[in-house]
Amino acid sequence: MTGTAIGESVGARGARSKAFAVLRVRGWAAAVALLPAAVAVILLAGGATGRMSGGGWDTARWTVTACAVVVLLTAAAVAAVIARAAPALSPTVELPERSAPDLYRLVHDLAERLDVPAPSALALTPDCDSWLEDRTHPAHAISGARRSPGEAPVLVIGSPFLWWMRVAELRAVLGPVVAGTSLAADPDIAAARRFVRGLDAAVADAAGPREWSIRRPLSLVTGRIARLLLRGCQMHAAEMERWVAAAASERAQGVDYGLRIVAQEQVGLAYAGWDRLLTRVALPAWHMGRWPSRLDAGVVAALTELSRRDRLAEGFTSRLGERPACDLLEEPGTVDEAASLLAARLFHGGPAEGGPDWSPVDWQHYPHEVVDRKWRTEAARIHRVLDELGVPPATGPEGPTLARVIEHLSQRPDSAASDDLAAALTARTAREEAAREPTRAQGRPAAALDGAGDVLALWGGDPLPLFPLQPPRSGRDLLADHVVAMVCCTAIDTVGAAPGLDWLDGPALLIDGERRADLMAPVLSLVEDGDAQPLRVWLGSLGVRPEKPVRLA
Repeated sequence: MTGTAIGESVGARGARSKAFAVLRVRGWAAAVALLPAAVAVILLAGGATGRMSGGGWDTARWTVTACAVVVLLTAAAVAAVIARAAPALSPTVELPERSAPDLYRLVHDLAERLDVPAPSALALTPDCDSWLEDRTHPAHAISGARRSPGEAPVLVIGSPFLWWMRVAELRAVLGPVVAGTSLAADPDIAAARRFVRGLDAAVADAAGPREWSIRRPLSLVTGRIARLLLRGCQMHAAEMERWVAAAASERAQGVDYGLRIVAQEQVGLAYAGWDRLLTRVALPAWHMGRWPSRLDAGVVAALTELSRRDRLAEGFTSRLGERPACDLLEEPGTVDEAASLLAARLFHGGPAEGGPDWSPVDWQHYPHEVVDRKWRTEAARIHRVLDELGVPPATGPEGPTLARVIEHLSQRPDSAASDDLAAALTARTAREEAAREPTRAQGRPAAALDGAGDVLALWGGDPLPLFPLQPPRSGRDLLADHVVAMVCCTAIDTVGAAPGLDWLDGPALLIDGERRADLMAPVLSLVEDGDAQPLRVWLGSLGVRPEKPVRLA
């Protein structure tokens, strides 16, 4: 399909039509701003010729002229703010061509097959998505992100795709995205996009926290006007983007179309594995001040484990014999580490640089450095709370024991000793988390692969949790986790069990090398019903002695 054909396609025509609608909003705004000036010119000309002089004409002339000056100054200020406002860039790991020459070659070949301009650069996002991003704004002069006006946008690729997808699958998935560079170069669409991004940035700038100054009222006024203009064109802008996507999809149908259908299944699977890895595996480490340094490699392990357990995923592992897309990178480990640190900052709010309380951990050391520490920290917390509640130690040797926890929770069948303990645990956990917040490093963002600054600098120095990875947990859930931790510590110290890592479920207790997944049910019986018998049976079957003291963090 030629460039002329795409210009005549339904999607391209629809996108251009909506771009005109967006630009009409800009034109109407300019016309409204110039209207008082035009009336003032007429009145001034009438006064100069003597046709509109004397009486009320003089009053009207100076009133309208003053109004025109105010409106023009306000319009100029709004236009300047919109033009200068820097749209926020997506935080990414910059990928210079020397770091991934084969990946650049793949993308350039794909653009040539699609007969579209090649993206000006590549970047990675620690998420399961891919898109084009315009970085031509003058304010984006960091980390090599500044581009000359008229250059093609940057192609942002989801880093999990590189590790899970094969080379051919990645090319097929990127086809419709790369095809979007054609309409991105259209002058009308580019102008409409710049206008909308400027409005959005101006609104965000006006809404942001700022100390009061003489410029604050002006910022509020420009923010209100920008919000009004944005409301007038946002529907047209959204429809324009839908038409652009439709046109790109239409153009890409002739390239790898059959393979794309199969590859889309891998997109959904990668997203499922990535989400599970973040919530079950990465989040406990982040809470401990550690960040797994090979998250993308962990996606492969998680999805391979999923294919082993789930019949619906059978056959997916047969793909693993083909060349993975991460082979297109010169140093996959370095890229994975950079993406993993960015993921920790985005999804958890961790600092941008390492330190004594924020350091990487590899998968080999994850069980002992994260899982074991997590369990012992929680076991220590539940005993501190029992001390605060005045619960006497259990009979037996001195030291923290599982028996003390079991006896306290099983004293009353209505589980009201349980509610008190759950509430106290929740309060103490919240206090500890609040105490850790001020100690988080707030330094500049991590350097990109090329040694330059990172686009995260545009977002400020504060942590950037984009969304909660886990819904709020009840006090009972928190208590159950602490009891499980106490049981696991006791099993490790008394019968030689070991902490382990389950790629889909996170921390796991290993006994004789096998994961025990049947612990939660007896723990819930104790926590919710005050019935300790199921847990005592479970402990007895393994020879775990709850009266033995355990080592705490």
